[in-house]
Amino acid sequence: MAKSNGENGPRAPAAGGSLSGTRESLVQGPDAAAADELSSLGSDSEANGFAERRIDKFGFIVGSQGAEGALEEVPLEVLRQRESKWLDMLNNWDKWMAKKHKKIRLRCQKGIPPSLRGRAWQYLSGGKVKLQQNPGKFDELDMSPGDPKWLDVIERDLHRQFPFHEMFVSRGGHGQQDLFRVLKAYTLYRPEEGYCQAQAPIAAVLLMHMPAEQAFWCLVQICEKYLPGYYSEKLEAIQLDGEILFSLLQKVSPVAHKHLSRQKIDPLLYMTEWFMCAFARTLPWSSVLRVWDMFFCEGVKIIFRVGLVLLKHALGSPEKVKACQGQYETIERLRSLSPKIMQEAFLVQEVVELPVTERQIEREHLIQLRRWQETRGELQCRSPPRLHGAKAILDAEPGPRPALQPSPSIRLPPDAPLPSSKAKPKPPKQVQKEQRKRTKASGQLDKTQASNQATVVAAAGDACPPQDVSPKDPAPQDPAPQDSAPQDSAHHHSQESLTSQESEDTYL
Repeated sequence: MAKSNGENGPRAPAAGGSLSGTRESLVQGPDAAAADELSSLGSDSEANGFAERRIDKFGFIVGSQGAEGALEEVPLEVLRQRESKWLDMLNNWDKWMAKKHKKIRLRCQKGIPPSLRGRAWQYLSGGKVKLQQNPGKFDELDMSPGDPKWLDVIERDLHRQFPFHEMFVSRGGHGQQDLFRVLKAYTLYRPEEGYCQAQAPIAAVLLMHMPAEQAFWCLVQICEKYLPGYYSEKLEAIQLDGEILFSLLQKVSPVAHKHLSRQKIDPLLYMTEWFMCAFARTLPWSSVLRVWDMFFCEGVKIIFRVGLVLLKHALGSPEKVKACQGQYETIERLRSLSPKIMQEAFLVQEVVELPVTERQIEREHLIQLRRWQETRGELQCRSPPRLHGAKAILDAEPGPRPALQPSPSIRLPPDAPLPSSKAKPKPPKQVQKEQRKRTKASGQLDKTQASNQATVVAAAGDACPPQDVSPKDPAPQDPAPQDSAPQDSAHHHSQESLTSQESEDTYL
């Protein structure tokens, strides 16, 4: 398999070598010694020396490779409005996903508010449902010793992940400890896959936005649902997607496609790190977060679109192609992309407008898979089919939805007798119609009494055969006094449960 010798772009936050397209550790680059020196602090107290340096709003040390220059600032009033809308969506997530998924997609394209980004990623990816379905699983994996052959490789990679970020600046600090825990847990969760070094930056980005347990389940979803097979031993899935990307490029930018074909540049030479790290080590940080917002919502097509946009604007004109006469110049152009191409507003707009759909990707996938089988035989990697975004994941694996389960407004005690079944039950609509007539006729009744009466009759009409109540009678005369206390208590208990659930969901 051809190895990728692409290194981090000039604005990438990580320092050191590059992904080689294999499962070996990163090869030390010329700047690795400086990165090691910066990230070799032995304790959090030593790391506090960096508190005197300015930290940007993303947590990177100002002046480092990860820090930004000009940022797209959202007005505070607009940000507060978006937060309010996202809180409403997250507190009623299943309803929004079922009926207003397009609205969620549009809001992800605008950008998730920073204060809710971690929680939104958990909901979009299905990581929250996975955590609910596997209580205590991460703690079990965390307490296990792990396979020594993976532990050594993971430890060597820890200090290379965003060494200029305040969370990972200290060697052996809390950020690196949590990163080790998450990566080790995955090697135990999927021992047939083990550890691939491209998983480290993915896990590090997740840890910047959520605790270790939640980050672990989001990593699981990325590896199994969004990018299945990317981190397997032979990396066959990423090779296949490289061919898909190159074929789609012919339709998006024939000039760039012709140039890369003439130079005989394998897609793995420029797209391996892009796709396997979801551009976390390529784009400016504000652009990374916006791309991830759309990626979690819409799936791998966002990764394809970003790659196509970068290739189109880097090599999509005759003037740009003339400046890249050989393979070396072309690879350098793709390795050192123009800041304008990667700028947040420009990139997001181009990605949203690029006409590449899931159907096109899957059709091309079948074509390339057939060619692969004709030339190389069957794939050794038997990964599950990828799911294109949050909606597909929710439909494939619906989780428990206690908040949406209907609960009766009246709960009878176990020993309460059921109403007589001799009376012919009336349709619920007829019962409600009669009740409205009685309420209108007896306008002098106490409001509380009328409200209780309406609740009892409506519940009786929906849940069980009603008693024979004449329209002339204002209300039943014999409610059992011993039943009222348990009913009120049950109703109060239902309200308490709802409040505690809302309280748990609104925890940021």
